[in-house]
Amino acid sequence: MRITDSKIDSPVLHLVGEEADRLGLECYVIGGWVRDLFLHRPSDDIDIVVVGSGISLAETVARRLGKGTHLAVFKTYGTAQVKKRGMELEFVGARRESYTRDSRNPVVEDGTLEEDQNRRDFTINAMAICLNKDRYGELLDPFDGIGDLERCIIRTPLDPDITFSDDPLRMMRAVRFATQLGFNLDGETFDAIARNKERIGIITKERIAEELNKIMMSRRPSEGWILLDKTGLLPLIFPELAALKGVEVKEGRGHKDVFYHTLKVLDNVAENDQMVNDKMVNGLWLRWAALLHDIGKPRSKQWDPQAGWTFRNHNYIGAKMVPKIFAKMKLPLNEKMEYVKKMVDLHMRPINLIEDTVTDSAVRRLLFEAGDDIDDLMLLCDADITSRNEQKVERYHHNYQLVRQKMVELEERDRIRNFQPPVKGDEIMEMFHLEPCSLVGELKAAVKDAILDGIIPNEYEAAKQYIIELWQKKQK
Repeated sequence: MRITDSKIDSPVLHLVGEEADRLGLECYVIGGWVRDLFLHRPSDDIDIVVVGSGISLAETVARRLGKGTHLAVFKTYGTAQVKKRGMELEFVGARRESYTRDSRNPVVEDGTLEEDQNRRDFTINAMAICLNKDRYGELLDPFDGIGDLERCIIRTPLDPDITFSDDPLRMMRAVRFATQLGFNLDGETFDAIARNKERIGIITKERIAEELNKIMMSRRPSEGWILLDKTGLLPLIFPELAALKGVEVKEGRGHKDVFYHTLKVLDNVAENDQMVNDKMVNGLWLRWAALLHDIGKPRSKQWDPQAGWTFRNHNYIGAKMVPKIFAKMKLPLNEKMEYVKKMVDLHMRPINLIEDTVTDSAVRRLLFEAGDDIDDLMLLCDADITSRNEQKVERYHHNYQLVRQKMVELEERDRIRNFQPPVKGDEIMEMFHLEPCSLVGELKAAVKDAILDGIIPNEYEAAKQYIIELWQKKQK
């Protein structure tokens, strides 16, 4: 079968084929780029497999591409990378692999194209297109990857038990590809993951986190988490999330399944990601905040004969869990973690506001604590409305709009977002001839509370006068 798509009729791919012919090497474009060609998905990363030295071909291609081309050679792995103007070519020699039981790092030897395709993770990633002139565009698809694309199936080329036992990360990749592409796992592939799930223990947390982040950025990330649960991987890689599953009934009263509620919130956030606008850098971490927003519920769940099941302070408990979860899962322990922690801690505040009278003071304090993340917080809280009661949902959304309107009005007037007290600590010490002490902090905190409570405006002169009056009272 010859491929005639305009994408394969590319000057760069023709150049690679010409250089391969000149060196007397067979070469093929393989893997994700070929898959995405048939799925009509954009892809700038092109994997080239060479029967022979991939490094030699990469070096000649880099010379032909000329000025502005960057070549990186990794002799230990027999690979090379050529980059130019957003295009990335990865060159590797065809190889065969063998594994030991206690490692996913294979013993690699030179091999044929057939052996290279045999070692690929999934049929849809094992397709290759020849770039040599006399066979240019010829598709080699020994495992019917085209058919699996049409059937929307993720399937391994060879025995899935061997595939997953050799490299257990492929179990995560199977779930990730199914989620990203909207595909199903082939029955044997699914069962093999369930049988080999314990092998995930030899994979580093960093590699697992990388796959989870790709699942999180999918159109419907819930599908990936549900697959992880059904295959039995979830309690092994994220027991805190698995603990959200299930409904307990007492005296005829149950609570919602927090696991499926959480996934609905996550999908709601994903659907509205564009609303984050200039803060798309937080897209991934807002999704993590959605996934973790109720993570404290199992630890806070209590039975109250009058109220039924309660989850008091689950936001506070969940926020304390975030750093430990991030550390264990090798997610970044920086401002991204702090952002997620803050979102989890504050996610109940807007809900409490709409259930009570919306006071200026409460809104000011929320603006102060959320700072520039207030819009993300409100998006998360909107996503958290998953009731089947349409009237309740409509009422909550309406009340959120009232809170947002109040926020706009107060922010324009009081400039509370990322607020700092108008009178600094140094000036307070100078005014009253004080050394650094707790009293200075008390006076600053009193001014902050007075502004947030609306007692005084957020202005220098008003704040200074308020501090003087507080000082005078303390001297009596």
